[in-house]
Amino acid sequence: MQKVMITGRSTINGSVDISGSKNACLPILAGCLLAEKPVTLSNVPQLEDISTMLDILRGMGCKVGSDFDRVVIDAVNIESYTAPYELVRTMRASVLALGPLLARFGEAHVAFPGGCAIGSRPVDLHLKGFEALGARIEVDDGYIHAYADGGLKGSTIVLETVTVGGTENILTAAVLAEGQTIIENAAKEPEVDDLANFLNAMGADISGIGTANLVVNGVKSLGGCDYSVMSDRIEAGTFLVAAAATRGRITVNKTRTDVLDAVLQKLRDAGAEVTSTDDSITLDMHGKRPQAVDIKTAPYPAFPTDMQSQFTALNTVAEGRGIIVEDVFENRLMHVPEMKRMGANIKVEGNTAIIKGQDELNAVPVEATDLRASASLIICALMAEGDTYMTGIHHMDRGYERIEEKLNQLGANVKRITE
Repeated sequence: MQKVMITGRSTINGSVDISGSKNACLPILAGCLLAEKPVTLSNVPQLEDISTMLDILRGMGCKVGSDFDRVVIDAVNIESYTAPYELVRTMRASVLALGPLLARFGEAHVAFPGGCAIGSRPVDLHLKGFEALGARIEVDDGYIHAYADGGLKGSTIVLETVTVGGTENILTAAVLAEGQTIIENAAKEPEVDDLANFLNAMGADISGIGTANLVVNGVKSLGGCDYSVMSDRIEAGTFLVAAAATRGRITVNKTRTDVLDAVLQKLRDAGAEVTSTDDSITLDMHGKRPQAVDIKTAPYPAFPTDMQSQFTALNTVAEGRGIIVEDVFENRLMHVPEMKRMGANIKVEGNTAIIKGQDELNAVPVEATDLRASASLIICALMAEGDTYMTGIHHMDRGYERIEEKLNQLGANVKRITE
């Protein structure tokens, strides 16, 4: 079993480069199934989830070549339209293969996906969208089977709720559908924009990017392209919060400020001085203890659920009382019991965590329960007295590239241990 040891009373100081976005890269990799010529992607992060998606593509017959952060996908000669349970069970984003396979080949078979156990994330809206485009859906033995015998036809699709994955899946199906498709109440997350820009680079005709109404004019086929994946806004936010919580100073490079407005405002509310350039953000606490902040999660451009646990960690040592309301996933406060074991003063009422800041936390063994919880527990461990041992680090490896190396270059002491 692997675990990490984090030595506490560390202050995060220095400069760090942000990797490519996992949440943007995964749907883009699935979108490569649409291409009838090779696609070259750069700024691809080296993560467990990315490796899993590449294995899924290989299993379908794609040729995959990689060199550091550059990946070449050749999906010209697809041999299989199936994403098997053995791979899909570890990662929810594998369901994003449905749309591209259905659009290009008229057939797709994908096992029901797994991933973090942070609450219900049904694929009903994905499937309703495919049916609106003329697909036939069957569910049998844990697999989703989708067919478009006569090809997909454009349609107006009104999503009942904002869904990032649903928007992405329907978008990749619609690009090859006959006629025009309008997706109303579409997710506006920057990662959705990145997917749409990638599809357009391959020859798709998508407008309304960045709005809640995407208009897709179907094309006959898509070719190859060279495309650079956007930087990971959640990784950038995580390092910024780590510096704020530990009263440090940090510059995160290779990132964008426009996709972090809600996070940066909360960091300013916590007492941080935040400045930026076109591709970097600098945060300086000037050695001060952070002030408690109130957070309520909601779809973009509001405060992201993927940053909730990190701000929960900040509030555990902040001055005053902070209230965290999780309105996106109903089971995303699972990190709270572990933080309370470290001495945090947190009371949970339904989907709300009420946190009274403590002067210090204690180092105890903890277990990460999901991807972002792993980051929040590391932040708590950086502030605790003593050495914290964290298990469940496979969650961490799914979404943070070289996190130990990056933290250590910022003044932390994080070691991976195999027992």
